[in-house]
Amino acid sequence: MKRVLIVEDEKNLRLLIEEELTESGFEVKSTGTAEEALEILSTNNSFDLMTIDIEMKGMNGLELAGVVRKRFPNMKIVLLTAYTHYKHDLSSWAADAYVVKSPDFSELKKVIESLLREDLD
Repeated sequence: MKRVLIVEDEKNLRLLIEEELTESGFEVKSTGTAEEALEILSTNNSFDLMTIDIEMKGMNGLELAGVVRKRFPNMKIVLLTAYTHYKHDLSSWAADAYVVKSPDFSELKKVIESLLREDLD
């Protein structure tokens, strides 16, 4: 079973994403801050993919993506944000994919499945 770490500061959205991905067959863990995500990864780096919100207090998602890319180069990273302008920010290139938040999680699930399927090819 593929493991996904969700980093999202909005608790209700985090719980919805966690539920959607769990129902899709992923083993999911979630956290509300970049700092907590790094702590989780320092003790358990067996995750296959991370979804990262960009705008968070403390370390933002772009900074987190850069740190994760350096420390865990094989980790798949999906930036998940409500703002489309970050797509053209060079620091977003540390991610494998960029998804704009939506009440419909089908695009997010499709992107995650596609990235994780690449690992099998």
